[in-house]
Formats: sequence, structure tokens, C-alpha cells
Amino acid sequence: MTTNRQFRLARRPQGIVQRSDFDYVAEPLRDPVEGEVLIQVLYVSLDPAMRGWMNASTDSYMPPVAIGEVMRAIAVGRVVASRLAGFAVGDHVSGLLGVQAYAYSDGQRLSKVNPALAPLPLYLGALGMPGLTAYFGLLDVGQPKEGETVVVSGAAGAVGMLVGQIARIKGARVVGIAGGADKCRYLVEELGFDAAIDYKHEDVAAALKRHAPQGVDVYFDNVGGDILDAVLLRLAHGARVVICGAISQYNNMSAVQGPANYLQLLVKRATMKGVMVADYYPRALEAVMAMGGWIRAGQLKTREDVVAGLDTFPETFQKLFTGANNGKLVLQVAG
Repeated sequence: MTTNRQFRLARRPQGIVQRSDFDYVAEPLRDPVEGEVLIQVLYVSLDPAMRGWMNASTDSYMPPVAIGEVMRAIAVGRVVASRLAGFAVGDHVSGLLGVQAYAYSDGQRLSKVNPALAPLPLYLGALGMPGLTAYFGLLDVGQPKEGETVVVSGAAGAVGMLVGQIARIKGARVVGIAGGADKCRYLVEELGFDAAIDYKHEDVAAALKRHAPQGVDVYFDNVGGDILDAVLLRLAHGARVVICGAISQYNNMSAVQGPANYLQLLVKRATMKGVMVADYYPRALEAVMAMGGWIRAGQLKTREDVVAGLDTFPETFQKLFTGANNGKLVLQVAG
């Protein structure tokens, strides 16, 4: 009988996630019961939000992963057995399938995807949660206007690289903040950003003065911390700040660093608003159609960093926090 391999949360990580924070187990597969499908997981999306799901705090948009529970993750897979109407063997699906080789589902939060239209990893990136986050976060919350200056941090990551390109499509001037010369070159030379700031080797505040002399009209924040504070000091009158994430804070052993320069929101009559992708799921098709159209037209480029091997999960996951990933980080389980 085929066995299922799973990463289960063994303890709450303290700081950087370690392999010892998980139990890597194998258990026999069973046949699905009435109203279930059995899915072979092919690709797992590795996202910064997963780090927050490991914490004990319940003051979040989702409950924490319980100790002993399979690590939560979005994934795509193939139905290998079904006793659920609407899903047939061979269907490809996406949902919260977890960090494991096989998953059972009752169909809730499970959607079909078509590998004939796009490679499966793309459904975890531009045509998935990162794409929806970038699309609605920028256009609905940030509301950039033609000719305005948009700054995005974590600009070479799964969400940031899409935000910058969408802003360019809408006629904005785009400045990306990323770590390392290679990533900054990629943003400008390959993705069409107007400028890029290497936060690892440049003074971010000074670079913002140079690249956004009239101020920042829209700031899409993926990192928080010192970079958020630096951008707040460069806001233009009526600026919009979109809070998407704070990856610089996720491994903190102490309290999250809040924005010291928040009074600039008052001075500049600016707004700061969080974006949660789940709020936009009813409109998901709008974003997927738009993103797919831009990809087909060559206006929007994607890059997936695919790492093979379910057993590499703890180490591969850390690429998000060291900046070693290039684009959307995906774990290949099978396929």
C-alpha cells in the first residue's frame, strides 16, 4: 500500500524555523470516504505567511497550525481517487492541501486548474494567491494613477515582482527595493522597473530621495521594519500605503517593530491600509483573466523558483527569509 509522507508541526519555532520544529512521518493511505477526494500533491507553495501560521497567537486571520497537525500550505495536485461529485480522477486542483505527498479533501476551498492553459506552478504564483494579492492590493487599495511613483519592497519576490509590473502597465513610475545587485538588475533590465534600490548595499533613505524626488505616491510594503520607516519619510501628499506583509519581522524573538514614522501619515494626509487576499476571492476570476491576458501579451513576466523534494521543506522554506529565492518559491513533490 502507498504511504503518505507528511511534515507535521512538532513545536512552535523560536526565531528561524528548524527541521527539528517538524516531525517528518509516513502513514498508510486509505480510500476516500463518501464526499471525499484523494489528491496526489504535485507542487507546494512556500509563502512567508506560513511562518505566522506556526505561531501560537490566535489574533490573526487564520487559526495557528496545531501541534501535531500537517503543516498548512497551498498546493496543486491531481485527483487519484474520488467519491465527491464534481471531481473526477485526473482532475488537477488547487487548495490548502498541506506539506505532504497526498491529501484528502471534502471539496471546501478546492478549485480546479487547467495544466493545458498554464504550467501548474503558475497557479501558485501569478495565477494564484500572490497574483490576486498583487492585483487587488495595488489596484483596489493602492489605486495608482498614471504618472505617479509606486515603490514596492520585496520587489523580487512572488508578490512584489507582480506589483511592479502591474504598476508599469497602468502607467506609473516604479521603484523596487530588493536585496542584492543581481535582483536589482533583474527588476530593471528584465521586468521594466524604472529603478531599483539594493537595501543590502545602499542607504535606502538616500536612494529614495534620488529615485522619488517628488515623493512616493503609492508604497506597497512586503517587509516592514526599517524600510517601511524610510519610505514613510518620503511620502507624497495624499499617498497610499498598502500593508501586505512584514517578512523582516516574522522570525523576531521579541515584539514586532512598529512604524516609528507613522505621523507622516498625518503630515502628508496619507492612508495606510492592509490587504487580505481572502477578501477578494469572490472576484478571483477578474484578476486571473487580467493577469493571464498580460502574460499572453508579453506585458507581464513570471519567474518560479522550483526546488525538488518534499523532504527538503524546512531548508527550502528558509530561502524566503535569507533572500536566496528568485521569484515565486515552489516545492516540487511529484510530477
